[in-house]
Amino acid sequence: MQIEREFRASRPRRLEANAGLREWLRVVDAILGAIEAAVWEVRDAGERAWDEARSTPEEVKRLAATGWCLTAIAASYRLHVTRAAFLPRARAARALEALHEKNARRFYELSVEHGGAFLKVGQLLSARADLLPPAWVRELARLQDAAPSLPFEAVRATVEEDFGEPLEDAFASFDEAPIAAASIGQVHRARTHDGRDVAVKVRRPGIEALVARDLDLLETFVRGARASLPPSDWDTIVREVRAMVLAELDYARERETMERLGAFFADGPFEGIRAPVAVPERCTARVLVSSFERGDKITDALDALAEAGAHARVSTILGRLIEAYVAQVLEAGVFQADPHPGNFLVADDDALVILDFGCAKELPREVRDGYLALVRAALLSDRARVVAELAALGFETASGRPDTLERFADAMLKDFRDAAASGELRFPDGEGMLRQARELLGAAEQDPVVRVPEHFVMLGRVFGTLAGLFAHYRPHIDYATHVLPVFMRAGR
Repeated sequence: MQIEREFRASRPRRLEANAGLREWLRVVDAILGAIEAAVWEVRDAGERAWDEARSTPEEVKRLAATGWCLTAIAASYRLHVTRAAFLPRARAARALEALHEKNARRFYELSVEHGGAFLKVGQLLSARADLLPPAWVRELARLQDAAPSLPFEAVRATVEEDFGEPLEDAFASFDEAPIAAASIGQVHRARTHDGRDVAVKVRRPGIEALVARDLDLLETFVRGARASLPPSDWDTIVREVRAMVLAELDYARERETMERLGAFFADGPFEGIRAPVAVPERCTARVLVSSFERGDKITDALDALAEAGAHARVSTILGRLIEAYVAQVLEAGVFQADPHPGNFLVADDDALVILDFGCAKELPREVRDGYLALVRAALLSDRARVVAELAALGFETASGRPDTLERFADAMLKDFRDAAASGELRFPDGEGMLRQARELLGAAEQDPVVRVPEHFVMLGRVFGTLAGLFAHYRPHIDYATHVLPVFMRAGR
């Protein structure tokens, strides 16, 4: 009788425990269902591309490796959600950090081995500490110089097919060793028959189909892994990255941007900033020929100057770099959106040469005016106006409150505001940048930015990358010389 009474007395507790267990089982079942859906979605995308590629065994092999690697990464994040529910919070956080390290290495190795869109997207995201966990940023930064070079015979075949003549007839000389290799194409030095030294950029054979399939897989992967990524407007980010990568395949568009920005710097009030000049008669759909620009990679030049104690020259060069980008965004209406150090040369006279316009972004007049209004509001410390301008540009938080947008604006514009007061533009050091990024991520986790305007995806990457360069060299930039005149011209 006693046992029976105790059993009856414990019935409410057992019912409550069973209800809790049933609830956990429903959660786990839903999570496992989501895992299964994500894995099958990646598999289906891979099989569709597999069917298209059956006639090329190497592509089939590549597709199998890339598709299943992305599946493994996405599934590991999904499974972590299940495991984390049964772990103490601190242990779950450590497990997630270890998973980030493992998956970032996986993606790095995938990108290095297979190239294509994986390499390009990794390079694009490597400067976005506001989007990716630190482990991913560290690994992806290594992709900036990871593109393998094409065999020379493949380069020769592409040039001869597009020009309709032997390479020796097209150029007086052509260096077999590339001077630069990237995910979409590579560059060789050559000389025309009339004696001009030129840079010949050749698109990788078959890269169009490769990139299209890779982007499909990457989009599916992001859908599977986004729950473990910092909160953001991933739909816009994925759309914009896809558009930018595909645009790099369009050499006619790249030539037009090069000519447009070259004329902009040559005709404007800019000292020591220039771009290469296209050779139109030697440009085709897959080959882009331009003037060969002499100079040292910007980081090599700055390192040498810093070691020699020439800090004033370091500041002048980096002043020209920030001037070039502020002017492109607010005045030219188009900007070079791939600020990799290899895309900037420093000439003997300390002039800045901007290379590679495959990754570029157009900014309509109303968007440029919006960013100028945002800068003005920040310079006046008008927080209400800053938030209003961000909302007008298209930023939106989950709650609709302005707190995260205010933090966002502070992170973007604090350096310009401080420069207006002191007359000198400075950027935080590496530790300060990481602290700023962590604060921004913390605000975003509490009230995420759920909508980001498409034009900001590449703009944020550009200025994030430049901020890292400035934080490393710590220049003293004359705000009145390099920045204020651009703001004044743009506001006319």
